[in-house]
Amino acid sequence: MRRKIVAGNWKMNGSKDLAEKLVGYVRSEAGSLDNGVEVVIIPPAIYISDVVAQAAGDLAVGVQNVSGWQAGAYTGEVSSGMAVDQGCGYALVGHSERRQLFGETDEVVADKVARVLGDGLVAIVCVGETLEQREAGDAEAVVAAQIERGLAKVEVSQWERVVVAYEPVWAIGTGKTATSEDAQAMHASIRKVLEGIGAPSKDVSVLYGGSVKADNAAALFAEPDIDGGLIGGASLIAEDFVSICRAMPAGS
Repeated sequence: MRRKIVAGNWKMNGSKDLAEKLVGYVRSEAGSLDNGVEVVIIPPAIYISDVVAQAAGDLAVGVQNVSGWQAGAYTGEVSSGMAVDQGCGYALVGHSERRQLFGETDEVVADKVARVLGDGLVAIVCVGETLEQREAGDAEAVVAAQIERGLAKVEVSQWERVVVAYEPVWAIGTGKTATSEDAQAMHASIRKVLEGIGAPSKDVSVLYGGSVKADNAAALFAEPDIDGGLIGGASLIAEDFVSICRAMPAGS
C-alpha cells in the first residue's frame, strides 16, 4: 500500500534555533493531522541530531545525501549507516542539485540507492528533466532513463523502501510549477516505467517536488498518482509547511 508522504528538504539552510522552533511547531501540529500523511524533515547533516531530538519520534527524519562508501578515509563524507545511527529513517538520493553541481551520474545514484537500502533506510530517489529536455519533447524519456539506471540495483525485497520523487528541474526554486495535469501525466508515466523494471508500481509512493506551496498543494495532491510532495523553500516556513501537510486528502 502506498504511503502518503510530505518531506521537507531544507537544503543548505538551518540553525539550532530553526530546528527547535520549526520542528517543535510542526510536531505540535502534526498530532492533529487526520489524513494519514507521514511528515519527514530533511535538514543538513550537521543538524540531524537537533531535529531528531525535537521530532521526538513523532516526525520522521532524513539525510540529504550519503556517501557511496561505507566507512574509511573519505574526509567530509557521511555514510548511510551513520545516518541510521543518528536516528534517520529516510535518505534523499539523486537530487538534481547533486546531479548538476556535484556531477552525480545515474550510476552513482544506483550505488547510493543500494547503500541506503542495504542499511535499512527508505530511499527517496529524485528524478526530473530540464526545461530544454521538456521543450524538446524528451521529458518522459529522460525520466525513464533516470529511473531504469538509478534503480537498477534494487532487490525484490527492497521495493517497499523505495520512494520516487519527480522534480522537474525547471520548477525547483523558480516559482514555476508543473500544472497538476502535467504532473499527473508524468507520475502515471513513472508508474509504467516502474512496472517495466519489475517494481510493484501500484505500491511505490511517487512524490511531486518543484515549488510546491500552500496554495497549490491541494490541487497536486488530489491527482490519483501523486502521493505527496518533496518540499523545498516552503519547508522552512513552519505554517506553510503544515498547511501543505494538511492539503493531503484523507483516504487518498
